[in-house]
Amino acid sequence: MNLLMDPNVAYVLLVLGIVLGVLALFAPGTGFLEIGALFALVLAGISAVNMDINPWALIVLALGIVPFILALRKWRSWAFLGIAIVALVFGSVFLFRNATGGPAVNIWLAIFVSLLAAGTLWIIGRKGLEAIARHPDFDLGQLKGAIGEAQTNIFREGSVHIGGEDWSAWSQELIPAGSKVRVLKRQGLVLEVERAEEEKQ
Repeated sequence: MNLLMDPNVAYVLLVLGIVLGVLALFAPGTGFLEIGALFALVLAGISAVNMDINPWALIVLALGIVPFILALRKWRSWAFLGIAIVALVFGSVFLFRNATGGPAVNIWLAIFVSLLAAGTLWIIGRKGLEAIARHPDFDLGQLKGAIGEAQTNIFREGSVHIGGEDWSAWSQELIPAGSKVRVLKRQGLVLEVERAEEEKQ
């Protein structure tokens, strides 16, 4: 427990919890990141309760979450991402204070961890914004009516090549391999197809 009374340890735990929490937003469902973030933040919280903190730094830290959410969910702006990172870095560095009111965290540790955390959050945030802004390579809604080619003979089952992708397919009549086909509808990952008009004799 004495280790948790060290502001440097508490600071590292706090930053680690924040970074793991952000990572968990981009890779949900594994459980490991969420548990790691929760564990680190709980330990940092125990330290904060038992040490002197700057209330204004806690406010800055909490408010830093708002522009981060705005960057990812609403406006998707890199400017908000930058503001969030600056707020999180300053809030965490100045959260724990010494007897004179200054930051209790070792300055070199703060610089190293801040640069590492800021760089990680910037890369994660940028990749997240790019992924959100990217349009799908292939719009499944436009499959109906698309023309492709039968890779195998198709009747109750088979495969077709459409839009640069291979799909499982079926048809109500035999379609020979190599024939042009038209998509009638999609049922999950299986396409119902018919022989294209230009192929019909």
